[in-house]
Amino acid sequence: MALVKKHIAQDVEELPQFSRLEDVLEYFHENADKFDEQGYAIEQIEMFDGGGEALVHILVDSPYVHKDIASKIAATLAKMDGSRAPIESIMGLLKVRNAYIRNLGITTLQSYGDAIKYYIVKFLIGDDRDLRIFAINVLGDVNFAQSRDMLIELLEKESDINVAMTAVDYMAEIGEVEDIPLLETLKSRFQDSYVTFAIDNAIRSIRG
Repeated sequence: MALVKKHIAQDVEELPQFSRLEDVLEYFHENADKFDEQGYAIEQIEMFDGGGEALVHILVDSPYVHKDIASKIAATLAKMDGSRAPIESIMGLLKVRNAYIRNLGITTLQSYGDAIKYYIVKFLIGDDRDLRIFAINVLGDVNFAQSRDMLIELLEKESDINVAMTAVDYMAEIGEVEDIPLLETLKSRFQDSYVTFAIDNAIRSIRG
């Protein structure tokens, strides 16, 4: 007698569609610890105006974000076109205490290429000393193609010793022999024993 295989229909949960960013964010938070549901929500969030900012806020504001979810968010942000990606907010990830999130921020910024230049320049030429230092650190972290040229331009006119010395630290890594005369001028500009020590170390590193 032939055996008849019975096919049991399985209920497949239909993923919801969203018309508002607020609704998909609520869905994301309601499905904590459910990677598939949260992963779907992340993709939906990115499609809305302001979605990129919302994803960054999840990384910054949530008490705990699982590494898999954080990585999914970073990968989604990295796929965004540089013209609509929340680059300045992503740069802010480099300030958070969580090293994993900071590294995701660096990786994400690297995916935008020249699109990040405007934001770095904006900070470098601003009046806020802390933001200038932050921009220098971003240049060093993301290994931007024009990092050296931008640091040279900064050092030619920088009057704050802390900003200048932050730039000198990175010049020790990416500077070239022709940059040494500029570094030497900083000794007379600031006339500080710490400056002399830091510049001499940078010059030695450049010369190898």
